[in-house]
Amino acid sequence: MNDSSTGGYLAPSGAVAQDAALQDQIQSAIIGITGLVGKRVKPAWQPNPPAKEDLTVDWCAYRITSIDPNWTGAIVHHPEGEGTDELRRHETVEVLCNFYGPNASAFACVFRDGLLIPQNMEALQAQGIAFLEAGAIRAAPDFVNNQWVQRQDLLVRFRRMTSRTYQIRNVLSAEGVFVVENGNTNSWNTENT
Repeated sequence: MNDSSTGGYLAPSGAVAQDAALQDQIQSAIIGITGLVGKRVKPAWQPNPPAKEDLTVDWCAYRITSIDPNWTGAIVHHPEGEGTDELRRHETVEVLCNFYGPNASAFACVFRDGLLIPQNMEALQAQGIAFLEAGAIRAAPDFVNNQWVQRQDLLVRFRRMTSRTYQIRNVLSAEGVFVVENGNTNSWNTENT
């Protein structure tokens, strides 16, 4: 792995919950708040999607539709050891939940309202995720096997702070010359101070 003393591109050390880990955090919240059985809350996009549930079964498919970052992040230098830089950034994470079944609307309402309960948000907040807002619940029935399937869609937005650490080493010494307008010069060296 490169660091700032070697030149070249720098990859972060450590990991931020992305992809499967972030989906798992969202899935746990949906299960915990709605009370739906765990196997009835599934990522919508899967390499080998399972068969759709029976029309009489309540279930939820969810997907992360966007992760929108703030314009810029904050970089904080940590001088401990050889030194590192931490890039902190806030993001808005949009999650589209599709609730299916005879009680689709009720489960969408329970999830939307349950996100306002502080205790329900504790697990996500421990992962740096906060509830931002929930949109309208919209009817979006599916036509499957010549039948209409009850579906209610809910778009939920969360905020999270991500942190990535880069191996930006401390500057141990530097030297240079100040040139002032009248042409005088003044050398400096941090090792002499």
